[in-house]
Amino acid sequence: MSVKIAVDAMGGDNSPAAEVAGAIAACREWACQVILVGDTAQIQAELDKHQTQGLGLEIHHASEVVGMHDSPSDALRKKKDSSIRVAFNLAQQGIASAVVSAGNSGAIMASGMFVLGRVKGIERPAIGTFLPNLNDQTLVLDMGANVDCKASHLYQFAIMGSLYVEHLLGKSRPRVGLLSNGEEEKKGNDLTRETHQLLKESQINYLGYVEGGDVYNGSVDVVVCDGFVGNVLLKVSEGLAVAIGTMLKQEIGSRFWARLGYLFSRPAFTAFKKRINPAEYGGAPLLGISGVGVVCHGSSDSVAISIAIRQAGEYANIRFEEKLATLL
Repeated sequence: MSVKIAVDAMGGDNSPAAEVAGAIAACREWACQVILVGDTAQIQAELDKHQTQGLGLEIHHASEVVGMHDSPSDALRKKKDSSIRVAFNLAQQGIASAVVSAGNSGAIMASGMFVLGRVKGIERPAIGTFLPNLNDQTLVLDMGANVDCKASHLYQFAIMGSLYVEHLLGKSRPRVGLLSNGEEEKKGNDLTRETHQLLKESQINYLGYVEGGDVYNGSVDVVVCDGFVGNVLLKVSEGLAVAIGTMLKQEIGSRFWARLGYLFSRPAFTAFKKRINPAEYGGAPLLGISGVGVVCHGSSDSVAISIAIRQAGEYANIRFEEKLATLL
């Protein structure tokens, strides 16, 4: 992987430890090159806990941190030397090819748009997240960047999602669905019905309305919704994964034969846990900006950060924004 990734080392709940450990893992496993952006003293203190000789790691100082409760506008106006802003500045200057952050998602979106701009023709960038399905994974967008949307926004989300899955996963004509409360055309609301008509006339492989269960059954590759619905879907999915794991532990621990059976089924349970673990899906691409940004969950651990760094490199290599600009 020849591209260099700027990682906001200060934004997450577990920073800078998770970001530093994740960057080290990415450099070792995928030969990534990483610039850790943030307070030099704190980052170096974490690096000193690891063996880092020969790894493609650098530190770039940033004196400010955007908190989770800071508004995006305040982050832009009042914290111009924040680790998020500085990371995007490095991308704008061509020093880095992509940005990864587990910080304030609104500030990441605002900084990405302000520093790098939008792809011409895109009104609103969107956050796309991969969720596991019965076959592989489904890209859902928007996952929270835009809670109030117009039909034209959802139409553009569908175009971006289809293009991203096609070039990142190598799927020819990805199947795209519009999330609604039923598959019949009479279902939905004014927003989904207007979007439905636009997508029926598009050149993408649009299958029509899909329901919540279709996100996980593998019947579609891309699911489109507004950011309010998408964020609720994401939080429910994460909560359900945790609840299922807890319930299984409770049931196994309360029965002797269940504990005995678990000894023989442990590999299957381990694989299942890995499959539904949000960390295994890394971060969410910020689609529609004129560059590469990957948004991680605030509580991301080192595994999620390392996978997000790899994703950012893959995203940068496909030159998505150039392909999108020629399509619109």
